Amino acid sequence: MSSIQPVHATPHAPDLPAALVLLLAVGAGLAVASIYYSQPMLGVLAAEIGASPGAVGWMPTLTQLGYALGILLLAPLGDRYDRRRVILAKAAALVASLAWMAAAPSIHHLLAASLAVGMAATLAQDIVPAAATLAPAQHRGRVIGTVMTGLLMGILLSRTVSGVVSQQFGWRAMFVAAAAVAFLGLVLWRGLPRFAPATRLPYPALLGSLAELWRAHPALRRAALAAWRVWGRAWWSWPSRRWPWRPGSRRQRNWCCWWRAPLVLTWASRPR
Repeated sequence: MSSIQPVHATPHAPDLPAALVLLLAVGAGLAVASIYYSQPMLGVLAAEIGASPGAVGWMPTLTQLGYALGILLLAPLGDRYDRRRVILAKAAALVASLAWMAAAPSIHHLLAASLAVGMAATLAQDIVPAAATLAPAQHRGRVIGTVMTGLLMGILLSRTVSGVVSQQFGWRAMFVAAAAVAFLGLVLWRGLPRFAPATRLPYPALLGSLAELWRAHPALRRAALAAWRVWGRAWWSWPSRRWPWRPGSRRQRNWCCWWRAPLVLTWASRPR
């Protein structure tokens, strides 16, 4: 833990070129959009490939699982190695994974490719800290806000674009287009400088340091638990569509308790 040193930009460094900030924002948006492309096309995809609705329903599930695993297992590599090389490697992996989905001959290939897409899409989680490191201190908030705007726009627009493209040209065309556009991430190799590693910890110790960070920083715990609450709020309407309930029913009370659990944990981790 003590061997991990934060990387700070020079307080009076010149502003980042607007083109580079835009490239970072677009790259983050395109990377995270890859997680959601499959969601609006499941019906079309199931009919064309001859898979059951239940089978294709695993595609977005495995994509989200891959994203979670990538954040846990791959995101820390940006502290251990040159972050530019990590971004390039993930961008190449994302292009390959999307191309795999476009050419998938069966549902089994689609499911495996979905997991790979999710893990490679954590490229977005390397672009944001790269922007924070490059930005001068006096403008860091603005730069991060711009990159995060690009990331959120990717989430918001991905389903709409995917639905339109898959309806007009077929679901394979969407993944071909996504793979072609994701190639833009490789341009980051030329636009980003080298990043000095923040630590020399071996990989197992690097993963172990995540638990130490969780214990040592109450603000990190509060932010993570607050994000959990946001996720719970976003998914609030889903159980009611799948399993209708009456006001005051046991199912509703159980779901409310699950959603409010992070509130209790956030309160418990408050500064004392």
